[in-house]
Amino acid sequence: MKITKVDVLLVTTANPIWRPILCRIHTDEGIYGDGEAAVAYISGQTAAYGMIQDLARLIIGMDPMKNELIWDKLYKSTFWGQNGGPVVFAGISALDIALWDIKGKYFNAPLHVLLGGKRRDKLRAYASQLQFGWELDFKGASTGIPQCTPEDYAATCKKAMNEGYDAVKIDFFTFDKDGTPFTEEERTRIIKPYYINLIEERLKAIRKECGPDLDIIIENHSFPDAQGAVQIGQMAEKYRIMYFEEPNTPTPFMQAYIANKVNIPQASGERIYGRWQYAPYFENKSLQVIQPDIGNCGGITEAKKICDMAYTYDVSVQAHVCATPLSTSVALHLESVIPNFVIHEHHVNNRCVFNYNLSKFNPQPVNGYIEVPNEPGIGNEITDEAYRLAQVVTIQ
Repeated sequence: MKITKVDVLLVTTANPIWRPILCRIHTDEGIYGDGEAAVAYISGQTAAYGMIQDLARLIIGMDPMKNELIWDKLYKSTFWGQNGGPVVFAGISALDIALWDIKGKYFNAPLHVLLGGKRRDKLRAYASQLQFGWELDFKGASTGIPQCTPEDYAATCKKAMNEGYDAVKIDFFTFDKDGTPFTEEERTRIIKPYYINLIEERLKAIRKECGPDLDIIIENHSFPDAQGAVQIGQMAEKYRIMYFEEPNTPTPFMQAYIANKVNIPQASGERIYGRWQYAPYFENKSLQVIQPDIGNCGGITEAKKICDMAYTYDVSVQAHVCATPLSTSVALHLESVIPNFVIHEHHVNNRCVFNYNLSKFNPQPVNGYIEVPNEPGIGNEITDEAYRLAQVVTIQ
């Protein structure tokens, strides 16, 4: 079997900042596989779109079953691959995912079988990014008017709990009381008491309304620096936080500084690329949960290696999932197999109508748990509608 051509899609949706990057690898036996570069939001889409095209030219005529060989070629022979950042790794990821999809379809087996067999039929999930609300149209992101009072934060969490979730994630330092986004001037260095008190008011309201059994993950999106992260983390310790995510710009030495001063499990990974970049965090014990995004850390081939490395250090895994439902399906397969899985991220974007109809299936949790696909390959694929909405370049 040989790769004959690769379609690369830049999809336009109803949300102007949501432009998924997808690909489809075709073979001479009629089997095709679909993948995604997980840079659908904010910036970077056109770069990933071009990156996949560049990389696709290197694999035409190759055997798609040799995913390890292809991965090494893309990493080693492209100059910018080694220690590459999000664009290079997103490009490799999209193609790698599509290759695994082909392999699963060839053997008529779901991805989790090829990865060693699933341990779980369904996965515990958490409601992610509730600072934007928990709606189907994501009004908070599009209008900048989210729930901003402590009572509104608590009510939003309660809404997720009423759907069966027992864990939520919130960035408490995104919006001020009136819905105005905070600036970098406000969120960095030593943080004023006003902001620490505001975050605590929101945390306290959630604990009071939702009770002690709700797991709360504090998201930081790397906005604070180490000093501010320590302030937030030390304040939050008494509220029994599940973990403290991306407290600053990811660097292993400053992550260690925060971990040594804050008695909450530390999490990061969506902006850490490849096993080489993860290794220092394992060695200095500064992360207790890693969050590799399969669509931008090097694909399934690389993500499985990273998770296995983490297991050696008793580090748990929660895949970062913020793209189309195609990426959701991929994450579910990997998370069902690895022994160190902790919880699945269900981002508010995955509920939104602008993300519908881009893939054949749209997995959604029921009562706080989401089922693992059992169809061959990744168990999902790009739709004709996605092709219709996309700029498509075919490399052959």
